[in-house]
Amino acid sequence: MVEPFVPRGLLGVRSPGDPSDALLRRFVAVAESTPATSGHHHRNHVLPLTEDVAALLGRPAGTPVTVRIPRADVPPVVIRTWRDEAAILDAVHAVLPRVPECLVRRPGFALHSHVEGVPLSAVCGNGKPVDALLTEALAELLCRMTEVRRAALPPLPAGWPGNHTDSQGFLRSLAHLADRQIRRPNGKRFGGLFKALGIPEDALVRLADRIPPMARRPYSLLHADLHRDNLIVSCDGSPPLVCVDWELATYGDPLHELATHLVRMRYPDSQWPEVVEAWARAMGRHRPAAVNGLAKDLRHYLDFERAQSVYADVMRAAHAVRGSFTQQSLDEATAEVGRALEAAAEPLRLRGVPARGEIEGALFRWLASRGDVSGRSWAAKAYDWRPDPRLPERDSFPASAVREALLAEGAAPADRVFKGTAHLNSVVRAGNPGAPVVVRRKLPDVTRREPSYLSEHAVLEAIQRSGARVAAPRVLALGESHPNEPFAIHTYVGPPRHPVDGLLPHEADALVDQLCELTTVDHGLVEPGADQVDFHRWLTEQLVGLVRSLPKESLQLARTLGLPDDTRLRQLLSRHRLSRREPALLHGDLNPWNLVRRDDRLALTLIDWEMALVGDPLYDLVRHMHLTPTRPEIRERMFSRWERKLPGACTRDWRADWRVYRGIEIVRSAYIDLDRLRTGAGLDAPNVRRAVDSYADTLAAATASLGLPVPATANLFLARAPA
Repeated sequence: MVEPFVPRGLLGVRSPGDPSDALLRRFVAVAESTPATSGHHHRNHVLPLTEDVAALLGRPAGTPVTVRIPRADVPPVVIRTWRDEAAILDAVHAVLPRVPECLVRRPGFALHSHVEGVPLSAVCGNGKPVDALLTEALAELLCRMTEVRRAALPPLPAGWPGNHTDSQGFLRSLAHLADRQIRRPNGKRFGGLFKALGIPEDALVRLADRIPPMARRPYSLLHADLHRDNLIVSCDGSPPLVCVDWELATYGDPLHELATHLVRMRYPDSQWPEVVEAWARAMGRHRPAAVNGLAKDLRHYLDFERAQSVYADVMRAAHAVRGSFTQQSLDEATAEVGRALEAAAEPLRLRGVPARGEIEGALFRWLASRGDVSGRSWAAKAYDWRPDPRLPERDSFPASAVREALLAEGAAPADRVFKGTAHLNSVVRAGNPGAPVVVRRKLPDVTRREPSYLSEHAVLEAIQRSGARVAAPRVLALGESHPNEPFAIHTYVGPPRHPVDGLLPHEADALVDQLCELTTVDHGLVEPGADQVDFHRWLTEQLVGLVRSLPKESLQLARTLGLPDDTRLRQLLSRHRLSRREPALLHGDLNPWNLVRRDDRLALTLIDWEMALVGDPLYDLVRHMHLTPTRPEIRERMFSRWERKLPGACTRDWRADWRVYRGIEIVRSAYIDLDRLRTGAGLDAPNVRRAVDSYADTLAAATASLGLPVPATANLFLARAPA
């Protein structure tokens, strides 16, 4: 005999042998064979109650119900405050009686009462304006939600703001929840893809730290997912709209509800003011304090919505392509990810939105690394690569190992993906015996103010052939992979321990020793004719040309802050004449993040040789001291050891000349860091961030070096404001 219906009595878990449990599961099995509407989190099947299930639930036979089945094929992409939607519906039902009731819940499914009507999306699709009467009705509906008593809702999670008017605390909590519930659980699978797309691992935490003070507004129940599919236009018009899918409901600042609704409803831009005004009028009647600070604070919630949505949008796009791995689906996913990154770029302070080709390449590599694509003709390109004839195949790293590394590249976890100012580096295991290697790709469409002069692979090859005791990566492969992306594979130097606070004494000695060893490398292999060049004059002209090539906005800002234009800069720098020293191969960019600590006599490995050049060996040492915190005693130790170990032809008159190079580097930084501050370019790279954070000191030192005063009108906020 079927037990009688008891309100909420079936919400608990029954034993597998329970007759009602078996009956319900047979009903759900039938439902699964019927068409479904598929949301982000559930498949919903609508069908009439059979007589036996109707008797169990105390409803008339034939009553339509909604069978909700969680989707197991999607990653977690949303913030959840409560896990029990049934408890939320219970609380809401007293205020909004037309919302669905949870009739029964079991692991893997739930039965809800069915709301008669059609989704708003069927009446008025995304991007189309919503009728003014409906926007007014929707504003009233949002106001009614504020009437749900806090005591009727489930307990709030630990750590929720204790002051239920603290808008700033609520938004900070949301940002941290997004990091814990969305980014972190998906880190193993998608973390490397996020990094490749330029989203730092701590982006949401940093966003939380930047949230400013806001007006206080009383907390209330929020639906938090009001888009057109979750709004049902009722058949009888009383009320005109009914909210469904309450699983993401939360308790907090009602302005958050307005912001999520504005973004997820996809109103045309022209209708946003109308919707905001309707909300403000209605809320002003029901709960006036909820409108406090609307004009100033709404943008903070909009920024958060766009910021946290980028994770879900990237994962959904990648997941959709995986289900239909075609060029068309890849193109669609690329466009969708590009839109999401554009929206999130400002709130997350992204360095910039990658170009279409970079997004497509990152998605392609991620997809190709996640299963057998050999049976799909176009996707089989993932297995193909074209070797660069300039580098013969290595016996120790044959073509099969290259293919293995390329296929593993897209699956590299976030802590093995390093995106710098010019390269994307992914650490994978490949070859025999599966040693870690770095797949190194130059980022497309990256404008570097400091150019590269030599081919990195040629420089590393020259060092390798010379036998010099220089700790540098070895080039294992060079080529091009789909879609027309050049790559290099280097030996991996790690773990990445960098002397960010300066060198220890034994490290300073080891670096000097390696710089001395570089003088033994035949630099003619990489730059013939360097012996005929006046390096100091050439370096000066490079700096003048760099200043000339800056965007006009950066040049105008430089003049405002007291820096000269290119013509005047040449005049000021031409006062100096330096002695000639024998040229040598130089690294060119010995900042701390290009030095990796190691536990042997070499002490440091020198990586990232893309800015290598041939010139005065004194310059490499001085530029290192400019880029790396160097205590006076360490500086003296390095100069003394350098002078002692090199022949006089490489060191003559260095005491008179080194300050000239230091002045050039300070002036260079004044222009480059100013441009980075204005554009925001490269600010996620640690060496860049540290440089721009000390820009006031750099500007003062640069103008002093040039013999110029800092103008009284110089306001460094002008430099920081655009970024």
